Amino acid sequence: MGTRLAAPLVLPCDPACSVLRDAVVDVGPDGRITWCGPRADAPPASGEVVELDGLLLPGLVNTHCHTPMTVLRGLGGDLPLLRWLHEVIWPAEARLTAPDVRTGMLLGCVELLRAGVTTSVEMYFFTDAVIDAVLGAGSRVVLTPGIIDAPGWDRLGSWQQMLDEVSARIDTVGLRHGPGERIELGYGPHSAYTLPPEALTAAGEAARARGALLHLHLAEAAGEDAAQRAAYGSVPRMLASLGVLGQGGRVLAAHSVHLDDRDIALLAGAGAAVAHCPVSNAKLAAGTARLSALRAAGVPLGLGTDGPASSDDLDLFAVARLAGLLARVTSGNAAELTAPELLLLATRHGAASIGRDDLGALEPGRWADVVHVSTDDPGFLDLADSDARVVSNLVWAGGARLVRDVWVAGERVLAGGEPTRVDRAEVQSAARAVAARLG
Repeated sequence: MGTRLAAPLVLPCDPACSVLRDAVVDVGPDGRITWCGPRADAPPASGEVVELDGLLLPGLVNTHCHTPMTVLRGLGGDLPLLRWLHEVIWPAEARLTAPDVRTGMLLGCVELLRAGVTTSVEMYFFTDAVIDAVLGAGSRVVLTPGIIDAPGWDRLGSWQQMLDEVSARIDTVGLRHGPGERIELGYGPHSAYTLPPEALTAAGEAARARGALLHLHLAEAAGEDAAQRAAYGSVPRMLASLGVLGQGGRVLAAHSVHLDDRDIALLAGAGAAVAHCPVSNAKLAAGTARLSALRAAGVPLGLGTDGPASSDDLDLFAVARLAGLLARVTSGNAAELTAPELLLLATRHGAASIGRDDLGALEPGRWADVVHVSTDDPGFLDLADSDARVVSNLVWAGGARLVRDVWVAGERVLAGGEPTRVDRAEVQSAARAVAARLG
């Protein structure tokens, strides 16, 4: 038996960013959407009908995060990126255990779900701990275990051992597994400045051979990759020369702040996507990506919060708002990124940027990752408002605080703002204990 979710408003996040009135989303017993549209046109309901107020939209896709860092939140909050990493974060991470990472990830999963984020692209360590937390909370992850060669990180093995471990895991369990295919595996070479060139080449080859996502930091802060720029002209040019870009691979470049026109054209030609993280970049004074130029070149784009130790929260609605504001103020165009475009960046386009055509929209065949948002709020004055005003109010005035319920693969994992699988108070208490020990 399936389930029908019904609401006064449904935003399927189709390419036109339509607003459906008095509509339903039908979910099959396998957790995938079987139908979405106006109630009057719907087929007969085959099971339970859940009547909801407000509106429904697809789960948001956070395309770049280090969620277990919830337990490091607030450390070194006023330092630039490289000092923050070397002086505060990496020494703190050296003390993390696998149980600590599970605790931090579980807390982050709860926070993400409460913000309407059903999928996050993660780069972190202690892979089993991250997976265990995701399956415990019932959320969804594209997990690209970190591969790094930097001072202190040899405690986890060499970059080659880290790479081989990812490949062996994918070869054993496949790219996607878990109930509702909640887990997807990929590769997370940290960056060009923390890995030798041969490691980047090897990671690219391994990812392409398995059809896996290659997820790395790119041109985040001025000066971080001075040696690579001096040798190759830019990091994108370096990656191209090493065979990482193009050749049919799935590449996701986080941040991509310091790029020139040639770099952007290179990313576009290679089909590489960018995870835009304006909140983290602003907080670390790293700059802001040239979003208008990236869009004009046709580079696939998604939005990312980055880790909660640098961006502090996991609110992708807030990221979308800042992305729009910065794009407008840097371009001088008050319509540079409209509310529908921002919503699609957080949903449909975010899913497309990571190669997932089964997420990010309420369409038959896609996973039923659905978010219920209340409109009983000053941000929404009248549900009979125009379609444009409804979307505008959701993006610019509403957001994460209005999320009430969330389904992942058709399973209700957030009800009335609280997780259904875990006790939030217990999760928060465990995370406080880890943070106190590290603090």
